[in-house]
Amino acid sequence: MQIFSDFDGTISIQDVTDIVLSSFADPQWEDIEQEWKDGQIGSAECMRRQIALIRANRHELDALLDTVAIDPGFVAFRDYCRENGLPITVVSDGVDYFIRHVLALNGIKDLPVIANILTHRVVEGHDTYALAPSPATAGCSAGSGVCKCKVIGGIERQIYIGDGRSDFCVSGRAGLVFAKGKLAEYCGDQGISCITFDDFTDLIPKMQAVLPGIARRPRALLQSSIA
Repeated sequence: MQIFSDFDGTISIQDVTDIVLSSFADPQWEDIEQEWKDGQIGSAECMRRQIALIRANRHELDALLDTVAIDPGFVAFRDYCRENGLPITVVSDGVDYFIRHVLALNGIKDLPVIANILTHRVVEGHDTYALAPSPATAGCSAGSGVCKCKVIGGIERQIYIGDGRSDFCVSGRAGLVFAKGKLAEYCGDQGISCITFDDFTDLIPKMQAVLPGIARRPRALLQSSIA
């Protein structure tokens, strides 16, 4: 059994890419965002054009990423899954560098991350950024940089955790879906079976209820309660 989790708005409290664009990109990024919302372009083209508008050096970018918070229950959830032999892969239509930086800041350096790939160059004294799709998951029929359906395809038993628009397609393919936010609404509208959750602390007992044979409580939480 394999667990796949979205990042922005699921593991992270906010959408990290939006935070970066709001802080450092030329205002044109919002017009591009609207084109995507209106269905004129796919998310891959949207993000590629937006990332090119970032005007910040690496120090400024990293300083902003240092302020991004993750779900307070995610580390315990990660530990719980590890102790029960449930591997987690982060699969996101966001930016790999942003995700890895935020996870590392929270002491998480061991999770596979599948996301769009950020490149950085200094041209004539100015920092420039570009985005490329993850090679293994390019060619999404929905226009995403990361085809989440390709990521989970071929894996017999999958659990998918997500919250937003980039999770819509894959929600109909996963064996078990935990959903919140727009994804929960979408699953309800489309008649897709899912289990709703509020945060990763809330998710643990819900997972225990549907997966027989796994530990009833994360070891870290059990030890803290004994202490």
